[in-house]
Amino acid sequence: MIFSRRIPGAQAFAAASLFLALLFPPPAGAIVGRKTVTVSVEGAVRVPGAYTLSRGATLSALILAAGGTTDNADLAGATLFREDSPAIPAPLSHPRLLKGSPADLPLEDGDTLRIPSLRPGAGRKAAARPPGDDPFLAPNNFGVTGLLETPTARVIKENRYRIGATQVRPYRYYFGTVGLFDRLEVNGRINGVIGVPGFIDGGDYGAYKDKAFDFKYQFLKESAYLPALAVAVSDPHGTRIYASQAIVASKRIFPFDFSLGFGNGRLGKRQLPDQGEGFKIELFTNPRAWAREALPFGGIQVAATPWLSLLAEYSPIRYERQTSDPAREKYFPTAVRSPFNFGARVKPFRWLELGASWQRGEEIGVTASVDFEIGRPLVPIYDPPYRETPGASRNPLPDRIAFALADVGFSDIAVSNDGFTLRIDAQNDRYFFAPRAVEVLLATVAPFVPSNVEYIRVQLKENGIPVAEAAAPATALSGAGAGFTQTERIRNAVGFRSAYFDAPLRPTAYRRRIDYSLKPSFEAFLNDPSGFFKYRVGLAGALSTFPWRGGTALLGVEGYPVNNISTSNAPLSILIRSDVAEYKKESIALGRLLFDQVYATRRPVYFRAAAGMLETMFGGVDGEVAFPLRDGRILAGASGGVVRKRAPGEPFGFRDGGSYHTALLQGRLNVPEIDAAVDVKWGRFLAGDRGVRVAVSKFVRGVTLSAWYSATDTDIFTDRYNRGYHDKGISVEIPIRLFTGRDSRTAYRYSLSPWTRDVAQDIDRYLPLFDRIGRNAGILLDRDLGSTYKVPK
Repeated sequence: MIFSRRIPGAQAFAAASLFLALLFPPPAGAIVGRKTVTVSVEGAVRVPGAYTLSRGATLSALILAAGGTTDNADLAGATLFREDSPAIPAPLSHPRLLKGSPADLPLEDGDTLRIPSLRPGAGRKAAARPPGDDPFLAPNNFGVTGLLETPTARVIKENRYRIGATQVRPYRYYFGTVGLFDRLEVNGRINGVIGVPGFIDGGDYGAYKDKAFDFKYQFLKESAYLPALAVAVSDPHGTRIYASQAIVASKRIFPFDFSLGFGNGRLGKRQLPDQGEGFKIELFTNPRAWAREALPFGGIQVAATPWLSLLAEYSPIRYERQTSDPAREKYFPTAVRSPFNFGARVKPFRWLELGASWQRGEEIGVTASVDFEIGRPLVPIYDPPYRETPGASRNPLPDRIAFALADVGFSDIAVSNDGFTLRIDAQNDRYFFAPRAVEVLLATVAPFVPSNVEYIRVQLKENGIPVAEAAAPATALSGAGAGFTQTERIRNAVGFRSAYFDAPLRPTAYRRRIDYSLKPSFEAFLNDPSGFFKYRVGLAGALSTFPWRGGTALLGVEGYPVNNISTSNAPLSILIRSDVAEYKKESIALGRLLFDQVYATRRPVYFRAAAGMLETMFGGVDGEVAFPLRDGRILAGASGGVVRKRAPGEPFGFRDGGSYHTALLQGRLNVPEIDAAVDVKWGRFLAGDRGVRVAVSKFVRGVTLSAWYSATDTDIFTDRYNRGYHDKGISVEIPIRLFTGRDSRTAYRYSLSPWTRDVAQDIDRYLPLFDRIGRNAGILLDRDLGSTYKVPK
């Protein structure tokens, strides 16, 4: 038994303390500290009102207390209001994804969270078209939107491309034009001169050919009273045989379209000089000289019918003064008969335009071009929904879900259910866009969701490594309501996260240990002295095994039964890519034989290491590290490798001559507002030259258009071809889904660049880390929500 012990003076001390407490009562918080905050939530939640939460509560706790958001909630438009402070933007995701993220803001006493509602059927208002662009968007002789020999202020529409050809003796043009951005078009072309050999010694090269590119920017759109104004720059780089710079205005008074401009160079008083490896635009660098040398040009078009237009043009080109034009000596010793050109254009189909013209008072011209929207499927994409069989419906819930998802294009599937959240992990094997994959997954599992489940959480993986997470309230899967279809409800409700992933669930079902691919391959090589157009056509196959998480063993074999590749170029001082013809002339070749391992942290930070025959020309070891910043707007990383040159014709052999190594810092800036990205590599390239390589890409509904340019220290080269050279080229990556009518992650990449240079070359890696992250960067996932395709009814 324990007895209390009397302490002398204790009663007096207790009495004094009680007396002071009655006279000076302390605030409640001084005794135990304030343990609660009172906050409120308004708008699109299930139970709006005021809530008393524990101190330190965050937005996710408030949303859960209010029963979650409604299906019609505009999560991106949420705002937090705080006393004596400006409104705080608080873009939300679903509570289970929001919790613990930087966006999960702590609450203070008196805060109010306001979540607006979406309006059924509300969408982005289409921008009004400029009043003067249609229907006068046909190409001129060499591809730029214009009349015949001159440009107009019109530009091809954004995200459209045009390819075509023109012949007006002695010239033959092949061109391709792209509307990269609103009011900006870029044109690439090959100019041929009929009857003039490309090389003095003849050979198989054929007639003279010159490569050039042009661009036009419409800096003022046409209005009711003002014309459209544009700057057109042609051939600003290299030999500049057909270079010019012009300012042109166009005004439509329907059915007529009038154009008037001034241009220098080929359109002016004298031909512009060779520029070599640099770029020069006198209109910007020396506008006074441009004004002195510019001559006027112009013309008129009339839309006689929706499918027929007529045109007349005044051309200032003085052919007899184009001293560096290979055609001048043979065809233009004197001035042409007439500066006036006339033509007619017919559109038998929406995508096809044919033209005939009478030019220079003596020549007939013919043009044909096709025009398409970039990324628009030629066959509507339709993926049939899953239909559960009576036998499958008797299986346990995880088995039913796994079987259904495997049927619609997923693998490595795991399912868990804690009574509140249904979590599904899966690898997306079919769908090009991650939001589309999530949409299909949620629609597929909708009939199986238990009634007590509040949220569905999805983790997408790549070879066992999480790359994205999504969540949606279970009510979004229940069907139509509030003016929305189920697909619209899912798209409006789903939220994404691209970092701080939970560990993948174990065990999994339907894991793919072996995969294969077989696709047609076409490669072209232009402008070799032995022949302008060299090519090979065949198949490229790959067999992959995935022994464990992040590990890949890859065998790639290529076969080209049609192959005429050869070269007459002599070897250069440091052989990196300039001897590529020796590798490409093989009819059957071992493309890759390697092992690749990827590891990712929860942050995530990605690491990759590979060893083996890394690509067609090099074998060795290679490594990368990459990590996204600012929700994926910036990707940062580094790469390096030590490789040796493979021996042509020997699948496992190497050439003598030592090794090469790279050490590069890498970065990517994603600009989803204009669907563009900028990639930078800086450091040491394969030949030992140091410098920078910059690539700019435009993403259009799955199609990626890219162009690159390098600036490195080329003093290490002793040959005249590499010294002072800047590596450059263009590429396009096209998803196969545009042609098959079914979704697919497979894409074909085609690039065009000089193959006789060794400057700024890097290893051709198998799935580099930046491409693995790709569209799974957080800032791009939300952007791609608008790129999914509805299932046709």
